[in-house]
Amino acid sequence: MKNESFFSIEELSASTTAKRLGIDNTPSAEAVKNMRRLINRVLDPARKALGMPITVNSGFRSPALNAAVGGAARSYHLSGRAADLNAGSRKLNLRLYDILKSLPHVELINEQNATWIHVAL
Repeated sequence: MKNESFFSIEELSASTTAKRLGIDNTPSAEAVKNMRRLINRVLDPARKALGMPITVNSGFRSPALNAAVGGAARSYHLSGRAADLNAGSRKLNLRLYDILKSLPHVELINEQNATWIHVAL
């Protein structure tokens, strides 16, 4: 029996900016595979360790959405390998950052003095 996940592909693909601008942000099969890996290896373990909800501010971004939000040209968001996370406060985000340091990642950034945390796998 598989453990229940705290995160979903839909949550990691949701974007108010894409909706507002009419941008299709449907992930490819490869991006979905990458998001599942990110959820299973990083996001769910971080949520369990933190013991409280984590909000995904940004996950997968299509090229059009990435351009619209000013994302890096080679952003891990484009392949579904990254998420920008918020635990509810700078203090909690710093705790989350410390937790994420011990989990698999290729990129971990404390953004704007812990306003959010970016992680990529």
